[in-house]
Amino acid sequence: MHKIIIHEVGLRDGLQMEKQVVPTEQKLKWISGLMDAGVDIIQIGSFVHPEKVPQMADTDKLFSQHTKNKTGKTILSGLVLNEKGLERGEKCGVEMYCMGVSASETHSMKNTGMSTTEATERIISTAKQALSAGKKVQVSVQSAFGCGFEGPISSERVLEIVDKYLNAGLKNISLADTAGHAIPDNVEKLYEAIFKLDSSVEAACHFHNTYGMGLANVYAAMKIGVQNYESSIAGLGGCPFTKVAAGNVCTEDFIHALQRMGFRKEINLMKLIDLAKEFSVFFNREMPGLIYKTGPLIDRP
Repeated sequence: MHKIIIHEVGLRDGLQMEKQVVPTEQKLKWISGLMDAGVDIIQIGSFVHPEKVPQMADTDKLFSQHTKNKTGKTILSGLVLNEKGLERGEKCGVEMYCMGVSASETHSMKNTGMSTTEATERIISTAKQALSAGKKVQVSVQSAFGCGFEGPISSERVLEIVDKYLNAGLKNISLADTAGHAIPDNVEKLYEAIFKLDSSVEAACHFHNTYGMGLANVYAAMKIGVQNYESSIAGLGGCPFTKVAAGNVCTEDFIHALQRMGFRKEINLMKLIDLAKEFSVFFNREMPGLIYKTGPLIDRP
């Protein structure tokens, strides 16, 4: 089995849906906790206009604070939508840039104000700038398995965007199930088609649990050879620009499943469970995740 890389997106995708703005100091504490637990990549925030997503207004500060005195191997990633976001990221020490294009025209316009074609050209240009600066870059196809506004999205449309990424030399490619429409069969078929385009693709996935298929789709991706998995602590999250927003695959639930299968045992599951409990207390509600409520079926370290 190839190494499974965990990309924690709760501080970005998780919090962007929350109306209660989280203080910077609390975010810094949660980031430190995730680093201590041993996840591979943490997406700290997105470089968007603060009026559009107030929860992300302190993204620059969060990066500056953590990149100054960072220890350990955890990579700190940030989401950018355009060149301006890249400029902000360069000033505060982003180590990995995530950027993407929606395969749905409707979602693309709602999310970025651009058509898919325009967004693709702009993202590829921005990604090349980041690569030339020596940074890690991951590009994505959003709404890759369906759209809440448009319904099914053809695999040909997704593969057309993927092919443009590959022609631009971008090989770390994520498929994002923004609307949560994916099913395991489609997951396997679409990634199989991508690997046929280029077997050296560093494939990533981002599944939402809108219709309860999150972990099933993750398992399908594992079977076909996907290496990178984006998940959210406590199962928080959802795109505010899709029709039915729901949480991501839950990080601690995913790690619990992996460890029961014998993988990634070096990640501290109990620390993740404790963090999920902190999120529940902070937001004063039950979180979508399960293991923090039921307890794990594996021995504690």
